[in-house]
Formats: sequence, C-alpha cells, structure tokens
Amino acid sequence: MNNPLLQPYDLAPFSIIRPEHLKPAIDLILADNRNAIAKLLKQQKIAPTWKGLILQLDELSARLQRAWVPVSHLNAVCNTPEIREAYESCLPALSEYSTELGQNRDLFDALYALSISAESQHFNPAQKSVLEQELRALRLSGIDLPPHEQARFKIISARLSELSSHFANQALDATQGWTKAITDEADLDGLPADAKAQLAAAASARGSAGWLITLEQPSIQAILTYAKDRALREEVYVANTTRASDQGPRAGMEDNTQIITETLALRAEMAALLGYSNYAQLSLATKMADTTEQVLEFLDALNRHGQEPARRDLSALKIYAAAQGSSDLKPWDMGFYSEKMRKELLDLSQEDIRQYFPVDHVLNGLFDISRLLFGIEVRELSDFDRCHPDVRLFEVVEEGASIGRFYLDLYARANKRGGAWMDVVTTRRRDAHGELHQPVAQLVCNFTPAGEGHPALLTHDEVTTLFHEFGHGLHHLLTRVEEAGVSGINGVAWDAVELPSQFMENWCWEELGLKLISAHFETGEPLSPELLERMLAGKNFQSGLATLRQVELALFDFELHATHGDGRSVQSVLDSVRSRVSVMPPPHYNRFANTFSHVFAGGYAAGYYSYKWAEVLSADAYSRFEEAGGIDRSVGQSFRETILASGSSRSAMELFVDFRQREPDLQALLRHSGFENVTPLAI
Repeated sequence: MNNPLLQPYDLAPFSIIRPEHLKPAIDLILADNRNAIAKLLKQQKIAPTWKGLILQLDELSARLQRAWVPVSHLNAVCNTPEIREAYESCLPALSEYSTELGQNRDLFDALYALSISAESQHFNPAQKSVLEQELRALRLSGIDLPPHEQARFKIISARLSELSSHFANQALDATQGWTKAITDEADLDGLPADAKAQLAAAASARGSAGWLITLEQPSIQAILTYAKDRALREEVYVANTTRASDQGPRAGMEDNTQIITETLALRAEMAALLGYSNYAQLSLATKMADTTEQVLEFLDALNRHGQEPARRDLSALKIYAAAQGSSDLKPWDMGFYSEKMRKELLDLSQEDIRQYFPVDHVLNGLFDISRLLFGIEVRELSDFDRCHPDVRLFEVVEEGASIGRFYLDLYARANKRGGAWMDVVTTRRRDAHGELHQPVAQLVCNFTPAGEGHPALLTHDEVTTLFHEFGHGLHHLLTRVEEAGVSGINGVAWDAVELPSQFMENWCWEELGLKLISAHFETGEPLSPELLERMLAGKNFQSGLATLRQVELALFDFELHATHGDGRSVQSVLDSVRSRVSVMPPPHYNRFANTFSHVFAGGYAAGYYSYKWAEVLSADAYSRFEEAGGIDRSVGQSFRETILASGSSRSAMELFVDFRQREPDLQALLRHSGFENVTPLAI
C-alpha cells in the first residue's frame, strides 16, 4: 500500500490521507523506532554525542509526528466514525511506546552521560535545557521505579490516554446530539438577522425547513444573548450545561461522570508512585509556580480582589433586569440582560460592533500590528492541500525570508471540536545534516461563518480569541531556537505558555490597534471616535464577574487534584469552590465538569490556573508598552527576542525578568481589570 503517512512531505497531503492509512503507518514507525533506538543506544553507550544521540532521536520523533499529526488533527476538526476509530486504535500503542521510552534505563544513562560529558561543557543554553528537561521527563515517567511499579505506571498511562479520548468523544457527541427545531420565526424574536440566517442554514444542512438551534458555540451565544423568549433561553442553558452528564434532556446518554472519577483516581495513583502527595504537586514539577500553597494563595488573592467588583457587577445587573420586569435573575438571563444593559449604558451592542470587524480586515490589521511590533510580514498562500474548504494557509516572512507557516481554520461546523486552539504541526529544528526545518502551526477557532451577502463578521470577543491564538502561533513560529526539544512552545512551563497569547489580546483594546483592525464591512469606515471611546469605556464591563468565573474554574481544577481522596465527590468540590467564589451560584443540575475538556481531555489538569497566572505576566509585559506610549518597535523587538524567540531554552522567569527587568507584579492585572478605584455603573 502506498501510504502517504509514510512518505516525506512538506505539508500534509490531506486529500489523499485515509483513515485506514493510520494504524499501519503508526505500527511500522513504532517498530522501526524501537529497533533504531536500541541500535542507537548500543552505539552511543560509551561516549554519547549531541549529534549521535539527540539529533538522531529528534529524527525518529519527527517521523512519528509526521504520521500522527494529520490524522489527529482530522479527528478534531473533521471527525467521522472512521477517523475516530483509526485515531483510537493507535492510542494504546502510542501510550505504550511513550512509556517505554520514559522507562528506558539505557536512554536515561546515555542522556545523563552526555549531560556530564566534556562535550557538554560547550553546549549552549538551549542544549543544556534539552538535556535537563529530558532527564526530568524520564524521572517523571517512572525511570527510578522498581519493575512492578513501572509496569503499573505503564498501565495507568495507557488508560489515561484512552480516558482522555473517550471524554472528548462523548463531549463532542453530546454537543452534536441535542438540537431544537424552530418552525415559527416569532420564537426567535430578538435574534439579529445574521444569527437567524445561521440557524436556518443549520436546518437546511440537515434537510429541514425553519431554523435549528444546536449546541455549537455561535448558536448558544446567539440564543442566550438575544432571544427574548426566556423559556427558550432556559432550555438551551439546561441542554448546554448538562451535556455528557446524568442530568438534562440527554441524561445518561454520554455521561462522562465515571470517566472523570477514574481519571482522578489514576492521576492520584500516578502521583503517589512518583513520590508526590497528590497530582497537583506532580503537575507543578514542570510549571513556573513552585508549590501548591503558592498557587492557592495566588487564586485566593484574585478572589479577594474580585469579590467586591463582581458583587457590584451583579447588583447593577439585577437592578437593571428588575427595571425591565425580571426581578428573579437566573443564569440564563445574564447574557441577555448584560447585552441590553451594555447597549443602554454605553450605547454599545455586540451586533453593532460586529459590523466593523469583517474577518479579512481584522486579519490584515492583526498582521499589520505584528509587523509594527516584531518586524514580520504575513502573506497568504493559495496552492496547498487542505483538510476542509474553509482552511487557509499563511507564511511568516522576516527580512525577506520565510521562517514558518500556519493554517487558519476559523469557523464552527458540524463534527468539529468546540473552542479555539493552536497545535504544533512541525517544529523548528536543525537536523544532523545541518538542514534547518521550519515550524508549522494549526490555528483553529469556531466563529460564525459568513452570512448571505456579507463576509464573516466577528464579535469583539471573537477578535480577541483570534489574537489570542495568533499569539500562541507567534510563540511557536518566531522562535530562533534550533534544538527541537525547547524550540517554540516545546517545553515552555504550562503556566507561562499563555503569556504571548494573552499579551496579544491587549492590542484589541489599544486605540491604534482598534483602528487597524476595524472597518465597516459595507462602507469601509473605521470606528468613529465616539464608538471607539464607548468601546474603550466598556472594556471592563462586568470584569469582576469574568474574573471570578476564571478563579472558580482554576480553583476547582486545582483543589480537585490536590484533595482527591478526601471523600468528597467531584460535584461536592465544585459546590464548595462556588460557595467561596461565585456571587451567583448556578442551578443544582449544572454539570460543567462533564465537558471541562481542558482538564479531562487536554493538558490543563491541575493547571487551569495558568490562564490567570500568565495574565499577570502578560498585563505586566504590556505595561512596558504603555510606558513607551503603545505600539513601539524597540520594545516589540525586545519582547520578540526574549519571550518569543527563546522557547524554553531558559526558564520562563528568567526570560520575563530579562524583558521587564524585574519579577512580575500583580498590580498591572488589577489595573487592567479596572479593580482600582472601582465604582459601579449608574443605572
């Protein structure tokens, strides 16, 4: 079989990749890699070298990545039963291979020997960091455990990989499984025309007339923000917050509860095998924060600072809703009345703002801002193989030379995982032959697609999401590191990896940035000074509530992993956190945890606090630009060379101090959140 996953390629040949290609390719590559590693370690046993050991291992990893990444990506964005089956069929073998490597004593000995060799005295910081991280990873994979515990560790790792995939699948199936057909347009009173057009398109795609509400994010957002029918808002809220659980309209049909329970137990057991008191401690072994106490104190500080602003936000909203005839404010009312309140107080609505953010103009403005900050050009490419017609491809050019490329997949659709993310396709690295391989990234979002007669128009929230994911992309693409293990985002502490992404969000609120990314889709006119002023005035609208929401999620995740085994159920932990943090606890049936994919199907277990931790870093980093008057090329170059270029060749704290000339300060985040001298909006 001529298997495209076994052939060298520049960009993935998506059009000829078939699900049946994956398992034969993975099985063959794993067998080849095992033989190659055994032979390599035998050759390198006496005097390992960088070229003979590290670069050869990099080559083996790159071949495996080349086969796995395209189908893994298809599983996320073009999911079918066949792709899912092929993807899942490879997980046990990949987990076993990964654990074998992590427990390979000969590999550990070779890496350790290289780290203390005469050659290592001449290694650059990136090379030293690669060895430090590799040795640490082996220790955290159970290299020092006795054989019977290593065997148990291997079983745990394989099972956790399976559970993560099952959790994601059931969350997706639950999202796809609920719909509501609307036959009377009056039921959608309040929705903007574009939102109704998208619901009509969803119905048409399934061969139905009328309108179809789904649990894809644009559909949920439209109903909860604009629908005047309170019962409809509640119905959608219930369906959304009970997905994959024992509650709601699909109770028990894709219930992730047992997956969560087993995942937590296995993570706790894994931590205990490695000598940690709990999984939260294990999680921090690779993060910027040092101790669980430090994380909890940080989240407690944010909670303290956010409580008064959040209570003021909620009080103002309740007063406003009561004046509109709704004295019993519920969670499914908050988006609706918040939008009305924003419109009335600030003469500002998300729908009005969308008209000024056609997607191509936003992209051009984003690329202009990147040019002004970092001296790069972004150019669109047209001749490439894509996994879906919506996907676009761009290259990043610096000083006339291409330094990387990224795919852009912006719009929500059926069989596509929700949310937004950046994935690594290939990593910048220099191989044993001296050839430099360029980085490639996938940037994925779930925005509302184009409507009839006009381009896709983004809400300002979607604009900030785009900037956020592009920031991740820049971190990966603008690296100058040539050692694969610490190039781009590889090896970056998880609680610092959000720094570039959250930093880029600031330019969505900076005056020049807004001027560059906005133009009315019909007239081309920029945001008027009055509208711009109202937008900036509304930047911190309900920021107290937003802060506490993030603190709630972070504290729930961290406490769940730090206290597992104390007899409390997952829901009990969540209820306890909400009692301390939330100013408006949700209904008893809310099962948010059952679709908390960041934690149970992603890399954020005992690490969701990273978003707020990195926000401290990003706010403080941005404050240096504020001190320089905004977009400043010299400060941008400093950020580019310290934060974006360095990967994990040095610690995140070292790089931040290099840029800011001091350690991070919480005050910048509090100021940017509007928590200094807070006064409530007048009704």
